[in-house]
Amino acid sequence: MRAARLIKMVLLLQSRPSMTAAELARELEVSERTVTRDAQALSEAGVPVYADRGRAGGYRLVGGYRTGLTGLARGEAEALFLSGVPGALREMGLEDAASAARLKVSAALLPSLRDVSRTTAQRFHLDAPNWFTEPRTPQLLPVVADAVWDDRPLTARYRRDEHEVERELEPYGLVLKAGVWYLCARVADGTGGDGVFRVYRIDRFTAVSPGPERFARDADFDLPGFWAERAEQFARSVLRAEVVLRLSPRGVRRLPYAVDPPAARQALAAAGSPDADGRVTVTLPVESEDVAHAQLGALGPEAEVLAPAGLRERFAADARRLAALYAAAADEEITICRPDVRPGPAGPMLDP
Repeated sequence: MRAARLIKMVLLLQSRPSMTAAELARELEVSERTVTRDAQALSEAGVPVYADRGRAGGYRLVGGYRTGLTGLARGEAEALFLSGVPGALREMGLEDAASAARLKVSAALLPSLRDVSRTTAQRFHLDAPNWFTEPRTPQLLPVVADAVWDDRPLTARYRRDEHEVERELEPYGLVLKAGVWYLCARVADGTGGDGVFRVYRIDRFTAVSPGPERFARDADFDLPGFWAERAEQFARSVLRAEVVLRLSPRGVRRLPYAVDPPAARQALAAAGSPDADGRVTVTLPVESEDVAHAQLGALGPEAEVLAPAGLRERFAADARRLAALYAAAADEEITICRPDVRPGPAGPMLDP
């Protein structure tokens, strides 16, 4: 523990011209007295730590003491600091390792580049989860991440529908999609998978146990390509039904915001010319009539459902209910807003 702290202290001093005892204590999470003892220990070990006395004093390295890492240009350094995903690293249990790595790189940079980590962090930030969702870190994610890094097989139990299934998995990679963690793994022969690659939601794992031996990775496995292919397959498999719509120009513009964007683009690309009213008829792939009813309601009068008949009738019933609701509301508003009207012998009379 102390050795790691001493190394971090040297790296901190390399990355800055000087630091006070209070600053070092805050960064190292120790007392100022411990900082003094550590500085003396480094000096006795041959590291040229010099203490400036006085109110404006502090600790610094003398003699140009530096690590041997060199050669990063500003653009390369900015890309390196930008590549980190702090939230994802924290959830995988790698925050400390990533922090130490960034610190080592900062210490190795030329003085003119030492502001890179700060300037990059102030200009770019990744917020992975969707809006209006509460991101939850799967409890077993760090264990799974360790197995991915070490190429160790996993015995995993996960929830499938109303029961649990156990599989022997070779974990190849992790994917963070819209705040949800997925494991891309090859199922071991003899456990129902026949060596195929599959995708698992990590929050559905109930237990994982890493094996003692490492498995041999397939060198040709391409995680980004595999994920893109599976994501496209999933999107196609979900859209099992079709809806025929008649869209106004505004409905055409709003359709990709109301339904699955790729499905909307597919439908609009295959649409014919507008009719005499300027409306376009499209055939839209949807997950189900229930999902289509919920999504297309956002378009209001900009979309007319032509088929299937059952969905058209649902929207017609919605329209009748809305008309009755707003008609009743309008009558009530007139009654409330005209308290000066009272019936008389020859009809309504107004108070002077």
